[in-house]
Amino acid sequence: MSDTYLTLKQTSEGLYKEKGSKFLAFAMPVRNVEETKVILDEMRKEYHDARHICFAYIIGAEGKETRSYDDGEPSGTAGRPILGVLMSNKLTYTLIAVVRYFGGTKLGTSGLINAYKEASDDAIRNNEIIEKTIDKVMSVHFEYAFMNEIMRIVKEEEPIILEQQFDMECMLKLSIRQRDYDKLKTKLEKAAVCQPSGAFKIEEIEMEE
Repeated sequence: MSDTYLTLKQTSEGLYKEKGSKFLAFAMPVRNVEETKVILDEMRKEYHDARHICFAYIIGAEGKETRSYDDGEPSGTAGRPILGVLMSNKLTYTLIAVVRYFGGTKLGTSGLINAYKEASDDAIRNNEIIEKTIDKVMSVHFEYAFMNEIMRIVKEEEPIILEQQFDMECMLKLSIRQRDYDKLKTKLEKAAVCQPSGAFKIEEIEMEE
């Protein structure tokens, strides 16, 4: 199983116009569903005069959590084509929202599908797709006597130190790529066995998506 995924680097905009209607698309990386709700609430306030604000998102390293929303447009003409753009680009942790200002002329089913797709595509083109790793986090609790050996291993394996505490009882919170997690854990556990007796504990920390 791959421990990487694709998402967007930043927030970008796209635009599509058809028969007086304007479709303004926003594409952006998001961390979780709660963040998408906050963003969409803010957009509804900012674009309160728009006829529709349709969206789709994919969340999760494996892209298991998805949603599309038509916001009053005919079923399947807005959210689904937006979601299709996300899926065709193999994106996750990504939200696309499209604000529509009605121009007075109905576009029909195929016209709407094309408009929401083109606006979304334009927003993606104006962004950058990046690859990110799936990381795991551990906390290591140990007595000071373990310090030198543990820091040697940390230097070798190069996890990101998210948090550290050095007293009589020490703690490191480390983040490392999923594929390298077991190797780091095994090295730390072996080092602990070779050191003077004392408290030593490793805990895996579940990270919120």
